[in-house]
Amino acid sequence: MELQDKLKILSDAAKYDVSCSSSGSSRKNKAGGIGNAAESGICHSWSEDGRCISLLKILYTNYCVYDCAYCLNRISNDVPRAEFTPKELADLTINFYRRNYIEGLFLSSAIVKNPDYTMEQLLDTVKLLRELYRFNGYIHVKAIPGADYRLISEAGKYVDRMSVNIELPSNDSLKLLAPQKRKEQIIRPMGLINTEIQQTKEEKKLFRHKPSFVPAGQSTQLIVGATPESDSKIIRLSENLYQRFSLKRVYYSAYVPITNNPRLPTLQHPPTMREHRLYQADWLLRFYGFSAGELLQNEDDNFDIQLDPKTDWALKSLQHFPVEINKAPYEMLLRVPGIGVQSANRIIIARRTGPIHFEGLKKIGVVLKRAKYFITCQGKYFSELSLDSQLLRQSLLDSPQKKGPLYGQISIFDTTALIKPEEQYSKIFGEL
Repeated sequence: MELQDKLKILSDAAKYDVSCSSSGSSRKNKAGGIGNAAESGICHSWSEDGRCISLLKILYTNYCVYDCAYCLNRISNDVPRAEFTPKELADLTINFYRRNYIEGLFLSSAIVKNPDYTMEQLLDTVKLLRELYRFNGYIHVKAIPGADYRLISEAGKYVDRMSVNIELPSNDSLKLLAPQKRKEQIIRPMGLINTEIQQTKEEKKLFRHKPSFVPAGQSTQLIVGATPESDSKIIRLSENLYQRFSLKRVYYSAYVPITNNPRLPTLQHPPTMREHRLYQADWLLRFYGFSAGELLQNEDDNFDIQLDPKTDWALKSLQHFPVEINKAPYEMLLRVPGIGVQSANRIIIARRTGPIHFEGLKKIGVVLKRAKYFITCQGKYFSELSLDSQLLRQSLLDSPQKKGPLYGQISIFDTTALIKPEEQYSKIFGEL
């Protein structure tokens, strides 16, 4: 098969994997090498400051011995198949980089032959890039569940980030839709990778030239909507993963109904708004000091589709409001709808020099359309509504929302960037 045909098949097959953020690497260039992932941080799609960064996002192969009901590449599905060699994939990556098409590599794979063989091929590819081509740019590689950990550990010395995809939120769901996979096969390498990351950090304090191990950390992906788990169970699982394995990110992927199977739900469109709410809740866990139990109290609860999780929590917790902008501690400011991490920090700094007036909050970055219902400024409440959850909810829902263009993943072979609203992928960044 021609290399161009392999590229078309395997780049398209990789589009359903969303766990490919790549910020946080500290890998620097070396004398005589090419590429650098450290100076500004290579990020897939969008960086924190708005820059669009590109990775070559591709599968090593879509030949698979597994028959996961939700997966396009399952063995029972009749799709075009292809497989690179490590040399072909390394050559492709380096040539794309030299032409300024990409700034790094995101490499995953279906399971060909067995997990050990697949992991060996991924390891050979990254070793060629690092040792033969002396490529020092960003590389994110999937750790294959079930592979010998010695292979995963060796790969961790060459890559910037690794991810082990959980995909389904519970063991029962794995048994239903992916019976060849085991929860232990997924969780165990996550724990081993985390242990080695922490050990490497400690050794670097003693040995200056200690080689790095997965310096940008590890991540995982959860599929949303393919199985009956509630949002509460999913976000509690994410919280547990952050605490146990110090993950950089948990990614949520709305289930795309690409196949017919009696074990799968019948959906007309992917549940992208549900995915979006989970991303917002995840943001609250990582940066705003919330716990999963605060956001959703019962195991069967789901997030409100109409209101973001922070606003929904505030309406259910009106006993904490209104808060005085000039006196409230930082932790409480973060819980006010319309105040994000940056604006909360600005408030703390600004009030050291004098009292903050309501008119100045907008300049600080506070979204007053939401915040005004939950704050006082110098003792004055600026909303015309009383603190009644039903009245506030209706007013918040009636507020006009700005809508911007929607963008999809850039395809090597398809120049269409705009996608239909029902096919949109959620925005990951933004303050709440």
